[in-house]
Amino acid sequence: MIRLQAGFYTIQTSRGAVTCQLRGRLKKNRAEGDIVAVGDRVEINLQDNGSGSIETVLPRIRALERLAPGLRGEYQQVLLANPDQMVLVFACANPAPHLRMLDRFLVICEKQSIPVLIVANKVDLLPDQQAYTLFEFYPPLGYPVLFTSAAQNIGIEDLRELLHGKLSGFAGPSGVGKTSLLNALQPGLGLGVKQVSQATSKGRHSTVVRELHALDGGGYVADLPGLRSLMLWDIEPEELDGYFPEIRSLVAHCQFNDCTHRDEPGCAVRAATLEGRIAPQRYESYLRIRYGEER
Repeated sequence: MIRLQAGFYTIQTSRGAVTCQLRGRLKKNRAEGDIVAVGDRVEINLQDNGSGSIETVLPRIRALERLAPGLRGEYQQVLLANPDQMVLVFACANPAPHLRMLDRFLVICEKQSIPVLIVANKVDLLPDQQAYTLFEFYPPLGYPVLFTSAAQNIGIEDLRELLHGKLSGFAGPSGVGKTSLLNALQPGLGLGVKQVSQATSKGRHSTVVRELHALDGGGYVADLPGLRSLMLWDIEPEELDGYFPEIRSLVAHCQFNDCTHRDEPGCAVRAATLEGRIAPQRYESYLRIRYGEER
């Protein structure tokens, strides 16, 4: 499903796009969450007039989800179904990268088993080594970093290749050059995404349209301006260890089973930080997220 607007679903098929509505029996079996979301794979029944009805929603491989307010309390909102990757866009400068925000995004993606590509944009605004140093501790953790500049056309071909044939969710704070980056990839794409973002920025009840944007070379892009509001709604503080790759392998070596990694003696996580095996910035992010000090 590539588009959702006012109860109408646009399904991309081998014959082209088909506008569908949801079959009544699926509505009757409504779960506590979205029945169909952008990115879902579905089976439809074509009508004589060229429209269709959604008969079956196939199981999701993964999904980017959050709790959102509904008429009957909070419900499970699927922001993007079956993403192949999340592309987290931050600037090297102007604005300076908010790495604790990036770390929160990474925790969310770890929780929901979504591969990540970090894009460090505006690399032309800093000396190369200074820009690389800002993000140097992410690749060893399994998070690839691609340095780009929409203004100088740096890294655009590499990014285009990494998006090829994939369903990618784009997210990042304002001012990082995401729209310019998308326009560098495909003229007009950033403008189209920006229009959809403005339409969907106020939450579920004011949503006008959610949409996947097709890339000329193959693949789709979904803009997700609401990712920051995901927070960490379904993660207990004591399980946060498991979503920091450099920490989870050390927990078993702490002296105490319930170690908070703050001030206990024999803490393997603190020892690794002091020895330089964990980046101090990441350790600080972990503490702030776990103890509610970062909003």
